[in-house]
Amino acid sequence: MPDSTEARPQDVGLCADRLERIDAWMRRLVADGRLAGLSVAVARRGRTAFHRAHGLADLARGTPFTTDTVARIYSMTKPLTSVAVMQLYEEGRFQLDDPVARFLPEFSEMRVATGGNRARIETEPARRPITIRDLLTHTGGLTYGFMDATLVDALYRQRGADFLRPDATLAEVVATVAELPLLSQPGEAWNYSVSTDVLGHLVAVVSGQEFADFLRERVIRPLGMTDTDFFVRPETMPRFAANYAYDRDRRLTLCDDAVDTAFAKAPAIAGGGGGLVSTAADYLRFCRFVLNRGVLDGVRLLGRKTVDLMTMNHLPGDLASVGTPRFAESSYHGIGFGLGFSVMLDPARAQIVGTPGEVAWGGMASTAFWIDPAEDLAVVLLTQLVPSSALPIRKELRVLTYAALTD
Repeated sequence: MPDSTEARPQDVGLCADRLERIDAWMRRLVADGRLAGLSVAVARRGRTAFHRAHGLADLARGTPFTTDTVARIYSMTKPLTSVAVMQLYEEGRFQLDDPVARFLPEFSEMRVATGGNRARIETEPARRPITIRDLLTHTGGLTYGFMDATLVDALYRQRGADFLRPDATLAEVVATVAELPLLSQPGEAWNYSVSTDVLGHLVAVVSGQEFADFLRERVIRPLGMTDTDFFVRPETMPRFAANYAYDRDRRLTLCDDAVDTAFAKAPAIAGGGGGLVSTAADYLRFCRFVLNRGVLDGVRLLGRKTVDLMTMNHLPGDLASVGTPRFAESSYHGIGFGLGFSVMLDPARAQIVGTPGEVAWGGMASTAFWIDPAEDLAVVLLTQLVPSSALPIRKELRVLTYAALTD
């Protein structure tokens, strides 16, 4: 299914010559060996004005990176999971301020790390329960083991609180997370975390349906995201990209093969925080659904007021004022957080061109999207380079894109 009707740039208020700067930038990234390949899609007023791809999806096999290349989108899974949660919210299954322990009793008696050492972490009781809103906004005190910045992070690694495990179920890993101390008191700090994976399990428990099945049936298929799933179908494998990292000499080295990969079969755990693969066209459909405030091609998945609520800042300030910069798919200053997205508050503080109210997020392999309601604009960037901090390509693309606006 096409992502939208194609348009000439000038018909949607974009400068064709300035959009060509994006193409030249893409070519340079490939020619300089900084990326194996990439694709960029730009849509405005519901129509796609730019969709190009350059380079290779697989260096060893010489497979071109095309506009329909399938990529690991990692944390760009999170907004789709948040939509699933809010669908159940709209059905009256819970309120956002309900304790998650109402549905997942393993979170009933949480403790918060206060100090100590690797031999013994000191803790105190949580002063209030973790709520569903806390999980949606990453303010529940959970963390990620791979951050390797705190004693609690280390404990996550030691105990296997990892949703990529092939030897456990979603429920089992969530139970492990609930046994570990929190990084902060619920509601008091923003910490990027496994919260959205826990929300995937919440969806399963509340709905009585496996999370992967719920997401496919209630979000992915209704939006016409035909190449989006938790694994790559056999007929789609020729379009799957390899994933790369830099070696010590800043040369691209294989991180995950395009054929010999865990994504070739359904995973043991459908990770709501980072398990999906997708294409630029598919994800652009999701962006248009958000821009349309809950409806796409006549199919409504959420009410418009619910989407408005999701895209508001739910923090008392920006990320810098309520979080400790460790890792995130966003900068901290001038950026808030809604129910599944970052929210631009102040472009001047963020030191990047943009619009207050735009929502965005990215994935570990340097993928990214942003949605600007005021400009009726959506942009999707797909490539495969870990970690996402390796290159400043997200900021570069933002500047190039906004420079092309003509009205």
